[in-house]
Amino acid sequence: MTTPARVATGLVTAVLVAACAPPQQQQSGGAEGTAVTGEITVYAAASLQPTFTDLGDRFERDHPGTTVTFNFAGSSSLVTQLTQGAPADVFASANAENMTKAVDSGVVSGAPVDFAANTLTIVTPPGNPRGVQQFSDLAGPDLQVVVCAPQVPCGAATQMIERSTGVALRPVSEESSVTDVLGKVVSGQADAGLVYVTDAADAGDEVTEVPFPQAAAAVNVYPIAVVRNATNPVGAQAFVDLVTGAQGREVLASAGFAAP
Repeated sequence: MTTPARVATGLVTAVLVAACAPPQQQQSGGAEGTAVTGEITVYAAASLQPTFTDLGDRFERDHPGTTVTFNFAGSSSLVTQLTQGAPADVFASANAENMTKAVDSGVVSGAPVDFAANTLTIVTPPGNPRGVQQFSDLAGPDLQVVVCAPQVPCGAATQMIERSTGVALRPVSEESSVTDVLGKVVSGQADAGLVYVTDAADAGDEVTEVPFPQAAAAVNVYPIAVVRNATNPVGAQAFVDLVTGAQGREVLASAGFAAP
């Protein structure tokens, strides 16, 4: 049987240990010391799939008992889903315009935080069989080119480059996400496509990258925010903190993302 004296001694010891522990040991990562548990649903731009999947795995390891579920798609499609009431905890957009739509629609809570930037590049099948060398080559009459649809961030960036260069493209298809553009090139259904530098890097030997300087005129900045009606707001904020913190910046930079 435990005596009152032993109980008191144990309580004093516990208080002293807690007082001496570093701040990160006193709380489990949630807001104001609230434990991070349960499922976190993240709606994120398609170009974030490799990096966010990595960060989701890290998050689950750091917070046992959590599950991070992703919905990757074009940012405009994600905003539409969210404004129609789709359940989510976090929204990460590939440009400010679609995040602004989410803010104006009352979808997100608080001010979005910019966490990365990306630019476009040309990709071709391995070896660049059609000899694409510069952006203007994409306007060639016999070249099968795929781009993102105008409402998608990579499509808006494409149009911006067209305006700045005076080169009008005639794509054979306009895709709803940058990963769809990449897929058309990898599968051999297109001679060339415009994707983000991070997508080209992730594709590796499946494509040949053709950088072009005009891409610098259309940089997309990525913002992230907690969804207003999040079912797990504590977990949502913890995931946003991971993405915008040192570990998130390291993962994003290694994938080719620039700082915002």
